[in-house]
Amino acid sequence: MGTDIFLIAVVILLLFAVFDLVVGVTNDAVNFLNSSIGSRVAPFFVIMIVASLGILSGVTFSSGMMEVARKGIFHPQFFNMPELITIFMAVMLTDILLLDVFNTYGLPTSTTVSIVFELLGAAVAASAIKIMQNQGGAMALGDYINTAKAMMIVFGILLSIAVAFCCGAMVQFVTRLIFTFDYEKRLKRYGSIWGGVALATITFFILIKGAKGASFMTPEAVLWIKTHSLLILLGIFIISSILLQIAISFFKVNIFKPIVLVGTFALAMAFAANDLVNFIGVPLAGLSAYKTAMAAGDPLTVAMSALSQKVQSQTGVLLLAGIVMVVTLWFSKKARTVTETEISLGHQDETNERFESIWLSRTIVRMVDSFFQTVSSLVPHNLRRGIRRRMDPHRAKRVAFQGPKPSFDLVRASVNLMVASAVVSFATSMKLPLSTTYVTFMVAMGTSFSDQAWGRETAVYRVTGVLTVIGGWFMTALVAFVVSFAFASAIHYFKVPGVFGLMLLAVLIIWNNLRKHKGREKEKEEERVYNLKKINDAHMAISSTFDHLAHLLGAIRESFDLTFDALFEQDVDELRKQRKKVNQIQLWTNIIMANIFKVLRLQNRGDAQISYKYAQTIRRLQKISDGYRDIVVRSYKHIGNKHKGLLDVQIEELKKIKICILDIILKAETSFNGKEIVDYQNIVDQYLYMRKLADQFNQNQIGRIRSDTSKTRLSILYYAIVGNCIMIGKQNIKLLEIFNESFKFDKQLSNSYYTIDSR
Repeated sequence: MGTDIFLIAVVILLLFAVFDLVVGVTNDAVNFLNSSIGSRVAPFFVIMIVASLGILSGVTFSSGMMEVARKGIFHPQFFNMPELITIFMAVMLTDILLLDVFNTYGLPTSTTVSIVFELLGAAVAASAIKIMQNQGGAMALGDYINTAKAMMIVFGILLSIAVAFCCGAMVQFVTRLIFTFDYEKRLKRYGSIWGGVALATITFFILIKGAKGASFMTPEAVLWIKTHSLLILLGIFIISSILLQIAISFFKVNIFKPIVLVGTFALAMAFAANDLVNFIGVPLAGLSAYKTAMAAGDPLTVAMSALSQKVQSQTGVLLLAGIVMVVTLWFSKKARTVTETEISLGHQDETNERFESIWLSRTIVRMVDSFFQTVSSLVPHNLRRGIRRRMDPHRAKRVAFQGPKPSFDLVRASVNLMVASAVVSFATSMKLPLSTTYVTFMVAMGTSFSDQAWGRETAVYRVTGVLTVIGGWFMTALVAFVVSFAFASAIHYFKVPGVFGLMLLAVLIIWNNLRKHKGREKEKEEERVYNLKKINDAHMAISSTFDHLAHLLGAIRESFDLTFDALFEQDVDELRKQRKKVNQIQLWTNIIMANIFKVLRLQNRGDAQISYKYAQTIRRLQKISDGYRDIVVRSYKHIGNKHKGLLDVQIEELKKIKICILDIILKAETSFNGKEIVDYQNIVDQYLYMRKLADQFNQNQIGRIRSDTSKTRLSILYYAIVGNCIMIGKQNIKLLEIFNESFKFDKQLSNSYYTIDSR
C-alpha cells in the first residue's frame, strides 16, 4: 500500500478532530455552565461570553503537550506508521460516536476516560495482531501497553466521585448554616471573608490548572507558583476580602455574582487547557507519525520512536480549535440538553422529574434516611432545632424574577465552583488523575443533597438520575475499549473498505441520534406549552388551565383514533408508538395538575376567590388520564402477546363507541379553546347515546361469552375499552361543568346534565 493512502488517512483524522471538538464541547459545557445557568447569575448571553473568553484563554495557555495520545497508553516505539494510523482512526471514530450518543441522551461523561480507554482498546487490538503475526514472539502484550496509566484513571474515577460528593455536601452545609437561605443580611457581615476564600481558591485554580501551560510561564515561574502556593493563596485572600468588603459596603454589590462569573471563567479555561488533548491530540499525533515516517528512509516499517519525545503544538492550531469550541458552545442544542440534566437533578424545588425510581435508589434513600434519623436522635434537641431553622429553604425571602425561577441560589452556585476548583487543584498538585466532569457533577450533587433539594418528594428520582450518570461513566470505559478494539481490528483486516464502511456506519448512527434528539426537543417544546412560570392573576391562570386541557384532550383524541385503528388491524408497531405516547400524556397531566396546585396556593394567600369546583379538575383529569392509559396499554399488551384479535362484530361495535367518544372529546376541546361551551346539550345526548349503545353491546357480549366465541382475554379487553370510554365521556362533561362554573357563563346549561351522577 502506497504512502498516499496514509496522507488521506491523516487528512481524515484532522477532519475527525473538528467533529470531535463539537461533540466534546457539547458534553463538557455542563462543567462550567451548570452553576451560572442554574442560578441565573446573569443574562444568558453574558454567561456565554464569559465562558467563551475562558475557552479562548485556555487554548492560548495550553502547552499543547499531547502526551496521553502520543505515549500515555502504549509505547509508540514498538509500532510502525500504518499500525499507528489504524489505532488513531479507530479511536477517533469511536470517540465521536460514543460522545454523540451520550450527548443525545443528555448524560455528561468524561472525555478523558473515553479517549484513554479508546486508545487502550485500539492499542490492545493492534498489539494482539502483532503478537499473533509473530507467532508469540519475544514481546508480550504487557510490553506494548502502559497498563499502569489506565489503572490510575480508574482509581481516579472512584476517588473523585466519593471525594467530590462529600466535599460538596460538607462545604455547602457549613456555608448554608452561616448564610441560611435568606442570605442578604448575613452577606454584609461575613460575605467578604467567605468571598475572599472562594476567590482565592478559584484564582489559584486558574494558576495551577491554566496558566502553568502558558507560553509566557517559564519553568522557574511554574516552580515558584508550586513552592509558594500558601503565600499566593494568602495574598489573594487578603486582597479579595478587602475589595469585596468595599463592594458590599459602598456599592451594595451582591458579591456572589462576580464569584460565580469568575468561577465560570476559571472552569471554562481549565477545560480548554486540559481537555483539548482529548479532541485534537490523536489527530495531531497521527500527523506527527506521518511526518516522522516520511522523513525516514522506509516510511512503512520505521518504528515511531520519535513520538516518545515532547512536541509543542502550534499556537495557530490551538486558536483554531478554540474558535470551533466557542462556536459549538453558542449553537449546540445538545450542549443545553446535557446541561439541563445536571441542573434538573439539583433543582431546589419540585420539578417534572426526568428519571423514574428504581429499587436501588429506593434502597439507598431508605438507608440514608435511617442513618440520619439515628444521627439526629443523638444531637441535642435545641441544637437540632437551630440547625433545622437555619437550613429551612422555606425561610428564603420571596423574590420576583423576570422569567423562570432559578434552579438554585447564588450561594450554592458559588460553592459548586469553589469546591470543584479546590478539588481539581489539589488533585493536580498531588499528580492524581481525575476528570473535571466527574468532579463538577458530583460536587453539584453533593451541594444539592446538603441543600435538601433531594427531599422526600424528589429523592428517589434524583438518586436514580445520579446512578444513571455514574453508571454511564463506567459504561464509557467498557464501551470505549470494546468498540475501539473492534474498529481497529476491522480497519486492520479490511483496510480501506473497512475505514469507509465504519465511516458510513458512523454517519448513519449520528444521523439517527440527531433525529432522536430533535424528537426529544420537540417533546420538550410541547411540554413547555403546559408550564405556568408565573402566577399572579388567578383568573388568567384558570384560563390557561383550560387552554392546557384543550391541548391535552386534543392529544388524547388523536392517540385514541390511532389506537382504535391499530387494535382493529392488529398493528403492534403503531400500538407500541401509542404506548410510548402514554408516558408523555401522563407527564403533561402531572404538569397541569401541578399548575392547578399553584392556583390553589394563590387562593390560600387570599389573592383571589377561586371556585371550589375548580379543584375538582384534578380528579376529573386523573380519571381521564387513567382511562386513556388503560385502553392503550391493554390494547398493546393484547396484540403484542399475539392473543386472538377482536371479532368482526366486536370491531363494528367498538367503531360506534369510538365515534361517540371522539366526538365528545372534540367538543370539549373546542369549548375550552374558544372559551365558550359549544352545544352542551348535544354533548350530553351523545354521552347518553353511548351509554345506551354500551348497555346493548354488553348484552351482545354476554351472548358471545356463553357461546364461547369470545375467549376470556378478549372479553376482558372488550369490557375494559367500553367501560373506560363511558368513564372518559362522563369526566369530559364534568370538566365542562367546572369550566362553566369557573367562568360563570350567562347562558345556562341544560338541566339534562343532572342525569349524570357526580362520581
